[in-house]
Amino acid sequence: MIIFSYLSSHGPAIPGVILILSNRLDAKLIPNTGHALVDSPRNRKKQPDVVRQALLDCATKLALEHGLAAVSLQAVASAAGVTKGGLFHHFPNKQALIEAVFDGMMENLDREIDQELERDKGGHGTFTRAYVRTLFADRALNKSPWSAQTMTVLADPYSKSLWHKWMNDRLIKHAETDAGMRLEIVRLAADGAWLAHVLRPDNQAAPDDTALLQELIELTKG
Repeated sequence: MIIFSYLSSHGPAIPGVILILSNRLDAKLIPNTGHALVDSPRNRKKQPDVVRQALLDCATKLALEHGLAAVSLQAVASAAGVTKGGLFHHFPNKQALIEAVFDGMMENLDREIDQELERDKGGHGTFTRAYVRTLFADRALNKSPWSAQTMTVLADPYSKSLWHKWMNDRLIKHAETDAGMRLEIVRLAADGAWLAHVLRPDNQAAPDDTALLQELIELTKG
């Protein structure tokens, strides 16, 4: 997920989006089964959007837990409680499904960032503060570090391309407030903190990042 972050010439490239999305998946799954909440065949016909989202949620969960290789069309259909033909109605092939998963992740990240921007006072570093707070907020919600499978997911070429485009577009949009080396360093520092979280051993307690977060926020104020 992150190795290519530090190779980017346009700021951070750690998809905190993975962290954000996964923290919200369990609420959409049937307790103790990991299956998406899809009703009877009759209701599926009436709620195609619900079925599509269930398929995306199940594909995301499989990818994060077992890597992209585990995201077979049959596995996703079974997890979502639909037929393989029902899956094909929404996604013609595996690549289309994977790309839709990544598109959804970026939409989630956009919403998170925009919410933080609304809470911020604006001015110098406003996007960088929103970015940092989003990463740290969702790290705090996560109860365990990500496995190497997460790295596999973010090594997907489409994912990397989508992420870099998103970041480049954001930096262009916020050029008046978030240009400059100092703010780029802050974003990269947040990425590094996220990577440390990913690589933390399972038996090691997560540190209190409050002071680190506050220091990074202070650095954005110029």
